[in-house]
Parts: sequence; C-alpha cells; structure tokens
Amino acid sequence: MTVRDWPAAERPRERLLRQGPQSLSEAELLAVFLRIGLPGQSVLELARRAIDRFGSLNGLLNATPGEIQAMPGFGPAKCAQLLAVIELARRALKEEVRRGHLLDSPPKVREYLRLRIGQLRHEVFAALFLDAQNRLIDDEELFRGTLTQTSVYPREVVKRALQHNAAAVILAHNHPSGVAEPSRADELLTRALRDALALVDVRVLDHVIVAGASSVSFAERGLL
Repeated sequence: MTVRDWPAAERPRERLLRQGPQSLSEAELLAVFLRIGLPGQSVLELARRAIDRFGSLNGLLNATPGEIQAMPGFGPAKCAQLLAVIELARRALKEEVRRGHLLDSPPKVREYLRLRIGQLRHEVFAALFLDAQNRLIDDEELFRGTLTQTSVYPREVVKRALQHNAAAVILAHNHPSGVAEPSRADELLTRALRDALALVDVRVLDHVIVAGASSVSFAERGLL
C-alpha cells in the first residue's frame, strides 16, 4: 500500500497543508520532501529508513553528499535539493541571529551553532564576533583539527576580533565524540583566550560546546 492509497486526510502532504508542518513527524516531513518511494517501499518507509541510517534527522542533515547519495532513493538531484534546504535554514537562522541582541536569545545562538557545527566529523573552533550592542557582526570557523584535538592560537583570535572591530565574542567548538561536557583542556583554553582578548578590551561572553543536538554553556556553568 502506497501513500497514494491512504485516505486523503491521512496523507502527509495534505495534513501539512491543512494542519501545518508542526503536525507532521520528522519522517513525514522528509517524505513530503522526497515525494516518491521505491518499488515495494512507500516514500514514508524510505524516509524512516533514511533517518534510522544516520541515527536521527539531524544526523541525516549533516551527512556528506556521498553518504546521502549512497542511500536508495537519494540520487544527485535529491541530494542537491536536500543540501540546498539545509543551507537555506542555516542562512535564515543566521539572519535572525544577526538582527537580534544575542544575550536575549541564547536558544537561537545554540540552535544556530548546532546547525553550523554540531554534526561535523572533525573538530572545529569558531567565534561569533559581536558589536557593542551584542549584535552579530560575523561568525568564522577559525581552526580545524582532528577528531580529538584542535590547535587554537589566542594571537589569531585576537587578530580576527580586531579586524572585525568586535566588542565581544562568543567562542564555540564541537565535540565529534558526541559528549558536550568540557574537558580540563577546554577550560584552560577558554581562560587563555579570555585573558588575551581582555588585553584589547574584547569581552568573552560565552564558550559553547556543541555535540550533536546537545550543548554546554561555559557562562551558565560559571566557568568564565
């Protein structure tokens, strides 16, 4: 039985239009995007298998193009469409973050960072550069490392903050291990960066560690 054989009131696309996207499960939303399934497999079954393959919808959205295309039903065209949707979501969220006062919207900052670096397979260190009103000037991926460590140079962070004429920064990095808890090395690095940036009157407002869908704020933990 395919989705077309379902009663109209139960079909994901019709329910989305009638009740809104929030009424659909993750698999149903993905099914609407995919539109068609495979011989002997409905589009909803295909969507569920794709999510299961990567452990979560977030895992699918952060998969590489090669991994996406390796799944049945996901050719180059579907892969390109999915990557375009993901990038549109990132840019829309960045626009929303850029317009607002970052200290008033920590959930948006975390969501943006999760979308930006949460599912990367390698470790990266990024910074959000803020003006005197704590509005986003720009964000940059400053350093990239292996799965276990990243070399971060305070001198380069200070240099980029000055080039952006930033008044404050929010530091961020990911833990590809999937565990967001800060290590002792993370704490020492944060203090070194805080002290270096203080010399040029740039405040460190927070350091956020992201691991998949979870995150930890140094400010909330009292670690700054």
